Amino acid sequence: MSVDICNRDTLVEALPPARKAEQIESDVFGRIGNLETRLARTPGEIDAAQSVRYRVFVDEMKAELPAEAMRRKRDFDAYDDFCDHLLVLDRSIEGDSEDQIVGTYRLLRQDVAMANGGFYSASEFDIDTLIARHPDKRFMELGRSCVLPDYRTKRIVELLWQGNWAYALKHGMSAMFGCASFPGIHPEQHALALSFLRHNVAAKDEWAVDALPHLARDMDLMPVEAVNPKRALMALPPLIKGYLRLGAMVGSTAVVDKSFNTTDVLIVLPIASISDRYVNYYGADAGRFAS
Repeated sequence: MSVDICNRDTLVEALPPARKAEQIESDVFGRIGNLETRLARTPGEIDAAQSVRYRVFVDEMKAELPAEAMRRKRDFDAYDDFCDHLLVLDRSIEGDSEDQIVGTYRLLRQDVAMANGGFYSASEFDIDTLIARHPDKRFMELGRSCVLPDYRTKRIVELLWQGNWAYALKHGMSAMFGCASFPGIHPEQHALALSFLRHNVAAKDEWAVDALPHLARDMDLMPVEAVNPKRALMALPPLIKGYLRLGAMVGSTAVVDKSFNTTDVLIVLPIASISDRYVNYYGADAGRFAS
């Protein structure tokens, strides 16, 4: 059973000062200069993360959220109540922690998902079949990834992955998955990139996963001989390119999400498949944060 963040915060406040400081520090997963990555600690920080998501998804990407979300200028849904929220904060910004949030990820562990109705991605992709093939593995979902425009740098990406990796180690995860998006609702506009993914990094065999049949859109939009790998890589969104560097695979069909104005693919990343150089790069430091 998951611990509600409000209750967790109340429990932390009740601890003796030394134990409270230790408990708070345990959710810090990495630091680079003024930047820090950690889990959200309070409802106010989750609200601020939802505001960052709104600014990116609605103001920038023109998503159409439910009326209440548009009124409140927050991207939120029922999953926010039981997911963990990974944050990147810029400590050089004056104000409270809520004012310092510049990036966020939403993290959902398999045990928590199963206790609360399942994974978010299962509304688009056949996640149940994927998980059923791996009864001995523990999955976690990565979602709602976004970073404010002025902070879309290599340093921020490294911090987010420092957080994801430390969190996965801390909770004994075996594999990560989640939706990654191309802008717009016309897959044919991304024919080169989608075809490259389909021909070169499609998840196969025990890791194969498709979009739900009534939503599935073909990614094989160009013959393999017509796909220029260099040009295709340049056409990939930075987040997807980053996943591929780690060793990720991609589901074989896509989904058009008209509400978010995106074309979604499913990223699948077994922990054992993460490139050794990234395990070494993140692992040495993340290990001490995850202990």
